[in-house]
Amino acid sequence: MEPTEPQEPASTAEKKPPEPAPPAPERRESPVPAVRASSPSQRTRVSDEGGEGSPPDAAEGDSPSGTPTRTEPVAVTGEASSPEPAGAGGADRGASSGDPAEGGPRPAGPVPGTEPAAAAAPADRAEASAPDGAGGPAAPAAETSLAGAAGATPSGPAGAGKAGDGAPPGDLAGGAPAPAAPGGRAGRRRRPWVRRVRRTALALALLLIVPLLAIETALRVNYMGDPADGTYSRDRDAMWLGHAWVDGRKKDADVTALARRLQDTGIRDLYVHSGPLEHDGTLPKSRYPRARWLIDAVHRELPGVRVQAFLGDVLANGGPEGLHLDRAATRAEVVRSAGQVLDTGYDGVHLDLEPLHSDDPDYLTLLDDLRAVTRAENAQLSVAAHQIDPLPGLHTVAGLFAENPKWWSQEFFGQVARRVDQIAVMSYDTARPLESTYGGYVAQQTSLALEVTPPTTHLLMGLPFYYESNPSHWGHAETVAAAVRGVRLGLSRTDADRELFGVAPYIDFAATETNWDEYREGWVRQDRT
Repeated sequence: MEPTEPQEPASTAEKKPPEPAPPAPERRESPVPAVRASSPSQRTRVSDEGGEGSPPDAAEGDSPSGTPTRTEPVAVTGEASSPEPAGAGGADRGASSGDPAEGGPRPAGPVPGTEPAAAAAPADRAEASAPDGAGGPAAPAAETSLAGAAGATPSGPAGAGKAGDGAPPGDLAGGAPAPAAPGGRAGRRRRPWVRRVRRTALALALLLIVPLLAIETALRVNYMGDPADGTYSRDRDAMWLGHAWVDGRKKDADVTALARRLQDTGIRDLYVHSGPLEHDGTLPKSRYPRARWLIDAVHRELPGVRVQAFLGDVLANGGPEGLHLDRAATRAEVVRSAGQVLDTGYDGVHLDLEPLHSDDPDYLTLLDDLRAVTRAENAQLSVAAHQIDPLPGLHTVAGLFAENPKWWSQEFFGQVARRVDQIAVMSYDTARPLESTYGGYVAQQTSLALEVTPPTTHLLMGLPFYYESNPSHWGHAETVAAAVRGVRLGLSRTDADRELFGVAPYIDFAATETNWDEYREGWVRQDRT
């Protein structure tokens, strides 16, 4: 709005009809008169005084709280190009005037004075918006034409860019933003808490994304290079088989087909699922009624191949359900169950207890007791092992966010490896999104395991002979080809001449021809196929 004069009191007699507006007076040193309509120096200043002598219609829209305000005339100084500093009253206007252009709360309805043709605008308000000394109505049309002649275009929220049309402070009629007032409340300035929230979200995203990218890049680099010559099968591989082989579903023809499949592969141990154990450690014989038949058939069709009883259960880990390793009676029953399957004719015991936390002393005690039994029977003791911390102490950090972290410390892995004849790493379900990063991860796991496994213990690396697609196992990434290449890279870099070493496909009933082909092409020596 233009500078205004004090309005007549409410007691004034009948209001005069509007008179035609005289020609706008010439303004000093103002190249574009209409531009000054949105300049803070020409707006009406609102004093915090009120009460007696205030015009009655000043409360109709100038203050959202209903408190009458008083206007004081402001002389046009002719400084058309320099906006008024916010410290000269900008905060007062934004807090009390209710004018959206001043940064205060916006009324629910139309803002008085923004529409020149509004019928509800009182006549004396129209007079108040005229230039100094001019009677009659204001001339919004003249202002609009002047602004249009100056090339003004709509700007600001809701397209308001005309002079006196509710444009935000700091926006000139030509659409160019004016400098922000040093101490004022700019209508477009973001609230401080919004900036803080955005910065915090950005910082958290960087904390998550940057380490992840660094890890994936390191794994990709770990997958580069060529494996050393001779890093192929040592004829010491193993394979996990399903429960159908001991519950009566498999027949002699299936054993014959299995023998053809395993011919010239180097697989010398079969971990046949014969459990699971009961939570108290016992094993009903009804779980493996056809075990004796399978053992005899394999020995006949595949001479030199051992059949081990694959026993497992879910650990309680402090919960109400599951096997409690911390109970001596439970551990004793597990040892008794191992002796039971050895009496049936199995060539060894393969133990798979999950999820097993790192540094569990009760597990080590159980292995010591089992080793005494298997050695007495000249049988094998093998275990399925969790993956090793890819970063030192990662299982501890993961334990803060997950109830059952999937990694063991490298030290604990070595303690387990020294108590068994065979240790097979479950090097799958890694959550790696790319084939190259999965292969690099397997190479790293192979090296970490070789570093702490004694040469007298047979180390095996698991191969994913199945396909799933979920956040823990991306089938397009966890391929047999990538796993085999990763195994060979880790073996080449750490102990290329390790004799007691092999791979272990998991599992027979989910395997595809592609899995078998990649296993043969990548790991089995070409001169044997």
